[in-house]
This record gives sequence, structure tokens and C-alpha cells, in this order.
Amino acid sequence: MKVLVVGSGSREHALTWRLRKSPQVLDIWVAGGNFGTAQIATNLPLSPDDVRGIVGTAQRLDIDLVVVGPEQPLTDGLVDELREAGIAAFGPDKAAARLEASKSFARRVMTESGIPCPDYRVFGDESAALDFLRAHAGRVVVKADGLAAGKGVALCSTVEESVIALKGCMSDRIFGAAGETVVIEDWLEGVEVSVFAFSDGENISAPVAACDYKQVHDGDHGPNTGGMGSFSPPAFWTADLADQVCREVLSPTIEAMADRGCPYRGMLYAGLMFTRDGPKVLEFNCRFGDPEAQVILPLMESDPVEIMQACIDGTLATTPVNWSERPHVGVVMVSGGYPGAYETGREIFGLDADVSGDSTSVTGLETLVFHAGSQPAMNADGKTVAITSGGRVLTVVGNGDTLEEARARAYSRAEQISFEGSYYRRDIGSLNVGNRQGILT
Repeated sequence: MKVLVVGSGSREHALTWRLRKSPQVLDIWVAGGNFGTAQIATNLPLSPDDVRGIVGTAQRLDIDLVVVGPEQPLTDGLVDELREAGIAAFGPDKAAARLEASKSFARRVMTESGIPCPDYRVFGDESAALDFLRAHAGRVVVKADGLAAGKGVALCSTVEESVIALKGCMSDRIFGAAGETVVIEDWLEGVEVSVFAFSDGENISAPVAACDYKQVHDGDHGPNTGGMGSFSPPAFWTADLADQVCREVLSPTIEAMADRGCPYRGMLYAGLMFTRDGPKVLEFNCRFGDPEAQVILPLMESDPVEIMQACIDGTLATTPVNWSERPHVGVVMVSGGYPGAYETGREIFGLDADVSGDSTSVTGLETLVFHAGSQPAMNADGKTVAITSGGRVLTVVGNGDTLEEARARAYSRAEQISFEGSYYRRDIGSLNVGNRQGILT
């Protein structure tokens, strides 16, 4: 089988690595890619957002399966165009991808289907939104309605903070058209968990859970980022909780989308807050998370090609999806200054121990380095090396018999890697979320 992965981040490196291990995969290409994917696949000089170019390339290479990593090409209808061209594609079509592309659409689906979520209001007029915020008691969350690369959410403790966040979206247009409409929600207290399940439009698979860290500094301080690290599985994640999430959130969502004539096929990612009143949906995403993919894909014991094909064919009900419970911790290394201004072109040292992206628990080894903002370049000695090309540069993953062992291995490996200005949080996987909050034990 010939496979094309779309995307350039650590998520796509992890997808490429896991797909490469399928006995069904003969050749694999990556539209975009990075230094890491180049070690195990063929990178193509294609933007992940180039729908026409990707479809044409898939036809030229006689690709059997396209796996779409990022949200933007899903929202742009890449899966629709591929299917129209007769090419199998894993991911939701444009209509179903609205679950992520429009937070107001997702909230309507939840409200009309009885899926638990925070109280919210949708505003397309800045003046009306300002009036609401100034009259609203309590903390709120201000969200840009559209896609904002994981950065369009502001947690606001005061009216002043919420007004600044609102004006950033609607007046200053820091998120472009994504902030023309805003969703203002009640701030929820609890334990935040990312839950992932495959769907074929009617059925869902056994879910897997991870916890991620969005703020740039230790202790959850500083601005939001695309993700500074993650771990899986959470200690509090049980079969009973998984059943509850399937019953109250995942299955009703799949049913609601089918009822609307836009069946959801692909990976459904529910960002949940476990409150004292039970799980509530913070958001839906329409793909594997990043950095969560880097710690859950090593847990996948089933053949990913079989699962993805089952989602496309509608046969997921008869295709087992099995996950390991071995703890994994992923630490994201970023360029200095991220998520603000940062420099690129810095050589990355300490990668020599990595063996073509093959070192993780699936092969019995202890760590893996997934690349994101990295590209090959020639150094002064004429040697091809990796240089930084983005804000989030690497995800260093460790695994072990315990979460503590996995965390120690991840940080030990991260300490061996360096590039000028590199930074990473030191507390990934160190917080027992459930016990700290007193909500889940």
C-alpha cells in the first residue's frame, strides 16, 4: 500500500512513524514534512494547505490512502476533493469538520443533542459582547469562533481581561477572520482531559485519553501555546470513565452529526473538563491532537491502516481498536521566545542517538524524538544536519513501567539535545491532576 501523510508537525512525524510499522505499508510520502519524517519517508515540497496540489500528487503517485494530520486542510475540504478523485482519505469531510472549524456550530450541536457543555453566548457584534462581559459576574472564557492554531482561547479572571481578549479578536483581529465571531463561555473548574476515538460515521472505537499542557511556563503560567507536552494514560482514567464519556459525549455527537446529514468519519478528539457534575465538553477537534498524538500513537497496538480503512468503509464495529496502558510522557522543546517572536536556523545537537525514528516502546526502546519545526541543512563541514524552522521544534517521548519512569526517561533524553535558545517546561507529567483537584481519585 502507498500512503501519503499530510502535515509538517510532530503529530505527522508520529503518524508517519506508526503507519510505517504497518505490514500493509510499502511506501510512504509526506506533504510538507520535517527532518524527522525525511528519515523514514519521502518528503514532498507541498504545503499541507495546497488542496489541489495534494490531490494531483496523490493521483500521480497512485496513492492508496491519504492521512490528513492538520485541521486546516480538513476545513478546506481536502478529504472531499480526494474522495471525488477516487482516493481513500482518512479524516472528516468539510461539513463534518465544522465541529472544529466553528465553535458556535459545535456548541449548537451539543445544546440540541443534550451533550454536556458550559453555558455560553455567541456574538458577532463587539458592542453587544462588551455589554454582556461588563454585566457578567464571574470568570469567563473568550474564544475565537474559527481556527486559530490552538491559540484562540483566553481564560479571563476579570472583566478587564475579558474585554482585552474580546477586543483582540474583534477589533485588533489578531486571529483574522477566525475572530469575527466569538463564543463567551462560563469558566469550568475541574480536571482537563483529551479523549480520542475513531468513528466510521455510525460507530465509535474504544477511546484513549491523555492530558496536555497548554501554557508556556511551569505551573501553567504564561500565554497559551499549541502545546508544551502531554502524558498518557492519566492515572484516573478507568473503564467506567471511558464508558461514561462514550455514553454521554462521543456516541451522541456521532449520532447528531449523522442526523444532520454530515456523518463524522475519522478521529474525534473531545477536550473535556471533568467537573463535580461530570464531564463537560470544552471543544471538539477533528484530528489527532498535538502534542497528544506523540504519546498515544505509541500505545496503539492495532494496525492503524486497518482502523483507518474501517472508518472509511463503515466497518469499525467489527475492527478491534486496542490500546496499551504503558505510561508515556512527551516533552516539547521550543525555540526561545515562543509563542512570541523567535529565531530559526539554529543547528540541533544531540540527535545522533535516534535511529531513523524507530526508537520507542513498540520496539522495546525507551525514548523517541518526534520532529516538528526542523529541516535538513548543510553545515560548515558539509554534513547534513537538522536546523530549527519553527516555534515548537521537537517532542521528546519517554515510556516506562510507571509514569515517573516514563517522565524521567523523557527528561533524560531532552537533556542530551540542545539548540541555541531552546526551552522546555520542567513539570510535564509531574502533577497528579486527579488528586490535586480532589475531583477524580
